[in-house]
Amino acid sequence: MTLQIRKTMLQIETTLIEGGKAAAIPLKLFSALAIVKNPWAGRGFVEDLKPEIQAVAPVLGELLTKMIIEAVGSGEAVEAYGKAAVVGVDGEIEHASALIHTLRFGNHYRQAVGAKSYLAFSNTRGPANAPIMIPLMDKNDEGRRSHYLTIQTSIPDAPAADEIVVALGASIGGRPHHRIGDRYQDLRDLGQDVANPAGV
Repeated sequence: MTLQIRKTMLQIETTLIEGGKAAAIPLKLFSALAIVKNPWAGRGFVEDLKPEIQAVAPVLGELLTKMIIEAVGSGEAVEAYGKAAVVGVDGEIEHASALIHTLRFGNHYRQAVGAKSYLAFSNTRGPANAPIMIPLMDKNDEGRRSHYLTIQTSIPDAPAADEIVVALGASIGGRPHHRIGDRYQDLRDLGQDVANPAGV
């Protein structure tokens, strides 16, 4: 099948002041979004999603990764990253999940930014102008709370009922005045093993 992309969007947000205090280093958030035709739309319940995943996910992963890297300037500069998908109301949550929860999609981004941690994600369903929430975490350290961020946006005419919005997000910097510590200090305070927080 051929991927049908209706349009793409690139958004850059810079926070200079937070809580009434100037940021020592401004926080920059980047999001790259593609509005695509849902490849399973109008077909009823489709048991095997794999053919469309293999045809569509790598193309989207490569396109959105390129958009992010060009906006940021380099993969090395990306500090936190994440992904999201919003399927239109005629689709299944599984359709949104199918396009982003595959290595064929995410590995393009991980490799481009040299990441070690997993890609934070959200997958939801909604109408045009639905909230698009892209959670982020540090690309190398999932316990670094300063980089627990969420990009919030929406597209007035997307997703249509038979579309999916697929997005990648990135940050340069963390929250400007982060002051809640990290997971490792909590584990130490609680007397738990930092190397084995689940105790298994």
